[in-house]
Amino acid sequence: MKKLIFSSLLVLMFSLGSVAQDIAPYIKIGESSESVQQITEKVKNILESNSFIVLGDYNPSNKSTLKVIAFTRTDLKNTVVKVKDRGALAAVFKVGLEQKNGKVTLSYTNPDYILRAYLGDSYNTYKTTFQKFSSDLKSTFSSLGNDFKPFGGTVKAENLKKYHYKIMMPYFSDPVELNNFTSFEEGLKIISANLNAKKGNTTEVYKLVYANEKVAVFGVGLLNKSEGEGYFLPIIGEAHVAALPYEIILQGNKATMLHGKYRLALHWPDLTMGTFMKIMSTPGDIEDALDALCK
Repeated sequence: MKKLIFSSLLVLMFSLGSVAQDIAPYIKIGESSESVQQITEKVKNILESNSFIVLGDYNPSNKSTLKVIAFTRTDLKNTVVKVKDRGALAAVFKVGLEQKNGKVTLSYTNPDYILRAYLGDSYNTYKTTFQKFSSDLKSTFSSLGNDFKPFGGTVKAENLKKYHYKIMMPYFSDPVELNNFTSFEEGLKIISANLNAKKGNTTEVYKLVYANEKVAVFGVGLLNKSEGEGYFLPIIGEAHVAALPYEIILQGNKATMLHGKYRLALHWPDLTMGTFMKIMSTPGDIEDALDALCK
């Protein structure tokens, strides 16, 4: 009996330890002396050779030293869209490249972090699918490096589903409404046309459309030098470049975005309040840019 009780306690302690784990938003793959363009092509080829779907790439801040490659996989995108509260935002993951001091650092957004944050309680419903995606991603990138070090600050696993930066700050469940269209088709047409026209110095990095579910996610590069990535990224940290691009999600006839005070804090969880104050205008600037794309 004593052995049984002891064993049960060990299992309980292990379970509690797993739940209480700290998770970082990014995973470093490694470093390379090759050019950003060479590595970009390698990353895209490796992803496509391992059944991932490359959706697009771009240079954040219009800098040749920064690159983001956006991708998904069929099992992931078909699972997350089942989560009705903007679950499709969790369909797209990113590789970030940062060239500095003659080396390019490769990293990617951590599925365990993003999926817990964006899907809330639904994360556990589809946990097996997500764990396989995460494991396969690590195996896929193993030919590019072998660091696999988490970085970028940490949040406790159980806190991610209700993450917010500080008291009175927004949650995932506090999106910004950008527009209500007459239909999904109208919204898709208007947003696509505005992005094609590069309205407000934006660029379409990717567009993921679920025609049957009437859901679309747009990855939007914010290239305005004084209000976009060129302004806020150097202040809060270019090492987190895989956080970009920002998203618009169209569900039915409604277009929304994650609040900047949530979205930026989630991807830069170690930001001090002092640094956050330096980009006070950024959440509003991003909202203005994305709002204009929906008009």
